[in-house]
Amino acid sequence: MLELYQFELSQYSEKVRLILDYKGLEYRKHEVTPGIGQVELFRMTGQRQVPVLKDGSKFIADSTEIAKYLETQYPEQPLIPTEPKQRGLCLMMEEWADESIGVKGRKALFSAVSQDQSFRKSLLPKTTPDLLKNLVGEVPGDFLKILGVGVGYSPEVVASAMRDLQQDLEALCLILADSPYLLGDEPSLADFAVAGLSILLKFPDGAYLDMPETLRGKGVPGLADNPDYEPFFTWRDRLYSQFRKPLTGQAGTGNAPTSIQID
Repeated sequence: MLELYQFELSQYSEKVRLILDYKGLEYRKHEVTPGIGQVELFRMTGQRQVPVLKDGSKFIADSTEIAKYLETQYPEQPLIPTEPKQRGLCLMMEEWADESIGVKGRKALFSAVSQDQSFRKSLLPKTTPDLLKNLVGEVPGDFLKILGVGVGYSPEVVASAMRDLQQDLEALCLILADSPYLLGDEPSLADFAVAGLSILLKFPDGAYLDMPETLRGKGVPGLADNPDYEPFFTWRDRLYSQFRKPLTGQAGTGNAPTSIQID
């Protein structure tokens, strides 16, 4: 069985999970604990960042490389068009989504959690002790803003990311106005990249992620609740209902992640 080393709320991990579900491939999830779990991941694979896919004895890192590998090794339910122009548009849009929605979505989410105490507590892993959850929830928003400056998420950077994301969502709404998918009548890697990477802007309504039910359908203020972008999120949720497998809660399956532990 394929194995995916991941963070449950990583948008790049979600991109891969969506592709795996679309292709109908069974897989087991391994939740990598930030920090200590990444040491174990590096020991096994030479990679610290997720997602990493294991297929037999082979490890594939990076969501784009994983998508290309799956397309080659598991060609059923193709992701990338063969017609040259469509293929070029697909690959270009996938790369754009990685660098725009993927990167800027994290900055927008940081802004949201800085402003909302309950939101940032809910985003912590379920295994987080209540004491630590309370400590995180009580951290002043102003302190988080200062911390953000230290990691390159200054208020100006975040505001710029929000403006860019607003333009991105407007453009996506226009593209999807008369088309079921981004490149026409058939889904492609472009659709799954854009849809999966958008989870940090607004979490899906359904039971697709191992997260508190209270967070379903919630997201970044100004994006998730803006009626101008509702057509995009409606499209995204329809794509999920078509292709994403909901959680079943069965241990050891692709739905329920297991944690990496240090031996």
